[in-house]
Amino acid sequence: MPTYNERDNLPVAVERLTALPVPDLHVLVVDDNSPDGTGEVADKLAVDLPNVVSVLHRTEKDGLGRAYIAGITQALDEGADVVIQMDADLSHPAEVIPAMLEQLSRPGIGVVLGSRYVPGGSTAAEWKWYRKALSAWANFYVNAILRLGIKDATAGFKAWHADTLRAIDIETIRSNGYSFQVEMNYRTKKQGAGIAEVPIRFEERTLGASKMSLSVQLESALMPWKLLLGRSL
Repeated sequence: MPTYNERDNLPVAVERLTALPVPDLHVLVVDDNSPDGTGEVADKLAVDLPNVVSVLHRTEKDGLGRAYIAGITQALDEGADVVIQMDADLSHPAEVIPAMLEQLSRPGIGVVLGSRYVPGGSTAAEWKWYRKALSAWANFYVNAILRLGIKDATAGFKAWHADTLRAIDIETIRSNGYSFQVEMNYRTKKQGAGIAEVPIRFEERTLGASKMSLSVQLESALMPWKLLLGRSL
């Protein structure tokens, strides 16, 4: 769970996760030196829940993709069998995780996405029409170029088999933001692993601000072409 300025959301997210009927669940918070004190909040959670929560402090903010790679790498090094990536802003519904794990147990499935665009899924009612249109267009655009065959190619809520993450060699991924999610899906398909989708309602954050920037949007637009043409990333 990467964090940057999520001091108010993080305790709620951890509470929701620890309430799940999932054995041996461990929460790794990857904080990018948040100026609002999120790292200190995470450290307190780790003290209060020493066998459940741990914290990886990074000294600089260099993108969501880099934070995810740092966290996933540590989780694999510590022997995780399954790695779930999710945001700390409460937009991803923790209660769907058991269903994601059930799908992940199916033969041939390497990753399960929490999907807004399969039957039963939805985006936040607070989203303006143009934001919904942009999200839908982004998924159409990615699939038109890369033929991934999935409905929510930019989803950031995922449950991975550890073996799948090792097979796609995540430490060599250089993309960030939403293009990071696309590249991971593309590599998964190239490895022959199946991608399943579970419907979620994607909620709008109630506290804090979005981290989306113009540079992230531009990278996301270029990434499918770079992957298709095999260009250096």
